[in-house]
Amino acid sequence: MHSSLWLSALLVVPLLGSIVALLARGKTGLSYAVAVVSASIEMALGVVIFFLYNSHVKGAQTFDFATRHVLSAPFGLAYDVALDGISLFMVELTAIVVLLALLGGRDKRREPSFVAWLLILTSLTMGSFVAHDLLEFFVFFELTLVPCYFIITGWGGKEANKAALKFFIYTFSASAFLLIGILYLGFAHQHQVGGSLTFAYGVLASTAMTHATAIWLFTGFAIAFGVKAPIWPLHTWSPLTYAEAPTAGSIELSALLAKLGSYGLLRFAVGLFPLALADVRPVMLTLAVIGILWGSILACTAKDLKRFVAYSSLAQMGFITLGVVSGSKIATVGAVLLMFNHGILTIGFFLIIGFLEQRRASYQIADLQGLQGPAPVLAGVFTIVMLGSIGLPGLSGFVSEYLILIGTFAVHAWWGVVGATGVLAAAVYLLWAYQRVFQGRAVGANATIPDATTKERWVLVPIVVLIVALGVFPRPVLDRISPSVQQLIEHVAPAGLNK
Repeated sequence: MHSSLWLSALLVVPLLGSIVALLARGKTGLSYAVAVVSASIEMALGVVIFFLYNSHVKGAQTFDFATRHVLSAPFGLAYDVALDGISLFMVELTAIVVLLALLGGRDKRREPSFVAWLLILTSLTMGSFVAHDLLEFFVFFELTLVPCYFIITGWGGKEANKAALKFFIYTFSASAFLLIGILYLGFAHQHQVGGSLTFAYGVLASTAMTHATAIWLFTGFAIAFGVKAPIWPLHTWSPLTYAEAPTAGSIELSALLAKLGSYGLLRFAVGLFPLALADVRPVMLTLAVIGILWGSILACTAKDLKRFVAYSSLAQMGFITLGVVSGSKIATVGAVLLMFNHGILTIGFFLIIGFLEQRRASYQIADLQGLQGPAPVLAGVFTIVMLGSIGLPGLSGFVSEYLILIGTFAVHAWWGVVGATGVLAAAVYLLWAYQRVFQGRAVGANATIPDATTKERWVLVPIVVLIVALGVFPRPVLDRISPSVQQLIEHVAPAGLNK
């Protein structure tokens, strides 16, 4: 068992960075330099934790780096952090996102405040992923709305205020269901066993409840996490918000905050209410495959690249949900891997869209054509990201989608078959988007558009490396995810679904 100080450092470093960045606001570029250094330290901590993590820790749920300090026993307040193979890669994704968002999505307007909000969001997101106490998780989970709101309104597009308000109202309202469920669990457990009020994850997992109560609690948790993810039909806030947010904000929302929703669905809704899942599973599987197909249809109709990625993400979140609720170990491992992979792919998409927007002052598909000639590097990287998202063998998307589909097919064949059509649909809308933007004859401003600069190429290199490496050699990742998923599935799934 490793020291929890490593996880505490993940929370403290970006917070300190945000304070120093604000204090350095008087000197040009210093705030940005402080933010990049803070994000680099965060990335280094993530790498160290990746190699230190022990996937064979003895005890429930294979948690490492664990500690619990009670802050107020009467109110059930505690600082409780831990890491397992599921949350490990969400932590790694968070560290990657903040660094690449700063390097590739720099916005010099009121830069000290911009980078400070990004670093604060990083700390809160890290806290959500390492929290091992439900009330602690809720606090971090809910507070992420604040920096997101100010990033969108302060540096977004023409309809930024509308997008931020819609995002805040949707997610804040849905979280009420989560808070009610958490409080119910805590007080129900105290009533059953006595003692102090607690919201510890491992303790509340053993709370006795009727079958009907479990279904209602699962539904409340699923609504809160489904809006955040977003999962069909709770996704309607996302296209406008992704489109109006600045590049770094779009990256944070789609690559990171969406995974907070899917992570919460797996860890808390599925993990805490295994009896309810058996009854709710057909509904959740149906919503997942509808999301895959509906997201694919909407992606074909998108008129701008940011909404295109939003609809594409809706389809990908359908795949993740399919794996999360399937009850199959193979599919659940694939879902966790796809959370990470989709985050990396989305960073690539939004970085390239941001670079194109800087050059053409537009991300409308109609304004972009024939860019393959004047900007071959941007076209080449977009191709790799696109093929990874399609699930081409040898690239990252293939491994995760393959595991989800074969795992789901083994236990829920018809949903697996319908879900598989989403792979074909992805090839259609992604290739068509590529053709409309990069192929054809470039005219006007498109004919002289600059290719990726040296800095932009270096920002894109890690994306390409991860897409290829995770497609060719995913074993180091799978070896860390699988034991934790196995523990979760043994707790959740009936015998016969643990395939």
